[in-house]
Amino acid sequence: MEIEIIRDHCLQKPGVTEGMKWGDHLTFMVGEKMFAIFGLDQTPVTASFKVSDEGFEKMQHQSGMKAAPYLARYKWIAVEDIGMIPENKWREILDESYQLVKQKLPKKMQQSL
Repeated sequence: MEIEIIRDHCLQKPGVTEGMKWGDHLTFMVGEKMFAIFGLDQTPVTASFKVSDEGFEKMQHQSGMKAAPYLARYKWIAVEDIGMIPENKWREILDESYQLVKQKLPKKMQQSL
């Protein structure tokens, strides 16, 4: 999976912005809240994203995935290599992460998106 495809998919969503944090970490946000982070300075490229409670329990035990350092208490998963997940699955993951973060935003902000 190429980072440009991920980037295009994320930026098509209402209210999404991107930024660089912690050096070379491409971060996607909705309402200034992060929903996906990609470690561009890593080889291979790594990723972290928000998941549901059920998804967290399931994914953290899969090969190449773990509870994201510093973000695990918020139900974030870290992936060692973005290439291990097929493109269609990335779309699902990013859509879910976006929705989970968006639904926690204040109602007024949600409506403005």
